[in-house]
Amino acid sequence: MIVTYYGKQFFKIQLGDKVIAYNPISKDSKHEGSRFGADIVLSSLHHPDFNGVEQCSYGDKKPAVIQGPGEYEVGGIFIKGFGTETKYGGEKKINTVYGVMFEGINLGFLGALSSAESLSREVREGLGEMDVLFISIAGGELLSPSDAYKLAITLDAKVVVPMDYNGDDSLKHFIKEGDDTAETVEKFTFKKKDLEGKEGSIVVVKSS
Repeated sequence: MIVTYYGKQFFKIQLGDKVIAYNPISKDSKHEGSRFGADIVLSSLHHPDFNGVEQCSYGDKKPAVIQGPGEYEVGGIFIKGFGTETKYGGEKKINTVYGVMFEGINLGFLGALSSAESLSREVREGLGEMDVLFISIAGGELLSPSDAYKLAITLDAKVVVPMDYNGDDSLKHFIKEGDDTAETVEKFTFKKKDLEGKEGSIVVVKSS
């Protein structure tokens, strides 16, 4: 599996010829994104920072688009979406937390989550034992670096990938919460067996 990061909460997940895009940045956002073809687009919040579906239609690729709670299956990839309350851009919104089972690897994506309390027991149980957790450390209306790390530990993810950080300060704070231990990579490339024995390991994927 190859994980590429494009800033904000925009990730490309690739395994073989299958491509998933998380929260692509729209052309209407003030943030700069990227464009590539995807098989599936997951958008957790109705906002230009996270719903640039048009950025993931490229060539022959016309993605299946998932933009809310529910259970889905697309080409052997199993997806669960859970609605959580959040606040973004000064407005109350519904943020969808996603669990994705992809070739035996369980990915958790918390999207624009504003507080740990938004994750009910039902959501936590629905996410299951996560191999890789993507979590915002933006602060402000969303989780602070400290709260994000504490939440990540309670969710027992093997690897934690921070996202949506504003400059280096929030990232440094998040890594400090993890005993100043983190791996920084251009792309996060791994197999299921590479995650064995890991407990809350922080992997920072540089923005492309």
